[in-house]
Amino acid sequence: MSTTVQALEASGKNHTWIFWPSILLFLTCVLYAPVLKLLVMQWWNDPDYAHGFFVPLVSGYVLWHQRDRWLKSELRPSNFGFLVMTGGLVLLFGGLIGAELFTSRFSLLVVLAGMVLFLGGWRLLRSVSFPLGFLIFMIPIPVIIYNQVTFPLQLLASRFATSWLELLQVPVFREGNVLVLPNYSLEVVEACSGVRSLLTLISLAVAYGYLADQRRWVRYILPVLMVPIAILSNAMRILGTGLLTYHFGPKAAEGFFHEFSGWMIFVVALVLMLACHQILKGIGKAPQQIAHD
Repeated sequence: MSTTVQALEASGKNHTWIFWPSILLFLTCVLYAPVLKLLVMQWWNDPDYAHGFFVPLVSGYVLWHQRDRWLKSELRPSNFGFLVMTGGLVLLFGGLIGAELFTSRFSLLVVLAGMVLFLGGWRLLRSVSFPLGFLIFMIPIPVIIYNQVTFPLQLLASRFATSWLELLQVPVFREGNVLVLPNYSLEVVEACSGVRSLLTLISLAVAYGYLADQRRWVRYILPVLMVPIAILSNAMRILGTGLLTYHFGPKAAEGFFHEFSGWMIFVVALVLMLACHQILKGIGKAPQQIAHD
């Protein structure tokens, strides 16, 4: 009889654990439907944030891959989670009233964190902290920050490209972000600033570092290294455009080459990221392990 009662109590707890999260998730989806719709539309229409589609997939994969970890976490619901959810809703309505997209979108992560804390407690929140925190990469950065970052990247890329063109004996004069060649003037516009590849590379480096290496310092350094890699790789693209324009005319650097070079430079950046990880792995090895290898 006692075994039957215990089984019924356990079954009731399981149903309760499934019921409340399902209700809260459903209400969250209904509440955030307009926000998520605009977010997905921006991923689709803005090439700078096309990587947003893969961010939830990576978070879902990590969450499923580590399911044994968070399923075994001791559940100690915290009422503080209710305050966190309330704060997230305040951010949502404040963002909607002020027409601030980043605030309203970021509030979703706050609400989800508060939900986990309210239902499962601090240990559960800690066990799902990476897949939850990684979702920040699906949210476009505020326009004011984007504008502050874009122009310096344009200048850096154009400076590197100018120096390399001069080394290759190509006459070029740089005026800000404009490269003046004898037969054409190349303007390094926002789309060629490297922001697009930088945002994607940083998110890829964070995911790759978390999945491929257990050492925290490697996980931190890899995303940082993506900044110079993105700048240099984008400068290489501008260099190729300048060379083709100088030798074959501006039409040779447009159309197919412009699109193809973007993909090629991105692949080069990924290869450089993997190479940096291999170097960091070597740095982290003990002398005995290196001798053994």
